[in-house]
Amino acid sequence: MFRIGLGSFALAAMACALAIPALAQTQPPPFATSKVEGTDNVYIFRYGGYQSMFVVTKAGVIVADPISQRRSAQVYIDEIRKVTQAPIKYMIYSHSHFDHIAGGKPFKDLGAVVVAHKNAKKRILEIKAPDVVVPDEVVDQRKVITLGGTTLELLYVGKNHSDSTLVMRLPKEKIIYTVDWIPLEGLPFRVMADNYLLEFKDGLKKVLAMDWDRLIPGHPGRGGRQIGTKDDVRSQLAYHGELEAAVKKAIAEGKNYDAARNELKLPKYEQWGGYGPYLPGNIERYYDYINRGI
Repeated sequence: MFRIGLGSFALAAMACALAIPALAQTQPPPFATSKVEGTDNVYIFRYGGYQSMFVVTKAGVIVADPISQRRSAQVYIDEIRKVTQAPIKYMIYSHSHFDHIAGGKPFKDLGAVVVAHKNAKKRILEIKAPDVVVPDEVVDQRKVITLGGTTLELLYVGKNHSDSTLVMRLPKEKIIYTVDWIPLEGLPFRVMADNYLLEFKDGLKKVLAMDWDRLIPGHPGRGGRQIGTKDDVRSQLAYHGELEAAVKKAIAEGKNYDAARNELKLPKYEQWGGYGPYLPGNIERYYDYINRGI
């Protein structure tokens, strides 16, 4: 019996030893850079659960969000330098939230012109966060950057996840980059702070009407997916519509906050990222919007 037990233990230990390298292989590296397939000059830089886009042109580099993670800006610059030694000409903020735009001073020190929506600059000047670089140039409704034969449109489609969100569109490549309000198979974050629900769906419809094929969001989606399509926009539009309808029904039935948060379910989306932790907050945000007008 002892021999059998010892043999079983040895087999189990061997299985564990074999499993550890396999498990380690499934863990993504802390950061990575990849060229977008089918393009000559568009790249995605991922750092942890965040990602940004940069575009290499003959005259220099255009960088989107610096990403506010420890050491990420310098790592980002180092990754760009593996691709090109061209000067970094622009750094463009996707919106005013600091988890995406703080820490960009190393880019500014290299001579990058910082661009953001005018409302983002207003917010940055109000809060005076020491690690957020104040924009040099602002966008109202539309701005076009042309650099080294590449055209990048900066478009404002209204309030959504913030009052300063830009859609960055590369017309030739048919790619857009926009952050936090069009996740890939994921729910909006927590209680949807700083979200403008009245205009949200209109913005999604405007994005759908644009000419593009691929979407780069500010976070990888479920399963590490880094690039989306118009179907992801349609899915978000459907989610917001169904959530709003469900909350309206709960309010009409006299359910209070707790009852709505605890009882309302949207099983169609239960496989999406954040469904368990974020759905109650999403419900509360829509409850406030519908029941209290805020």
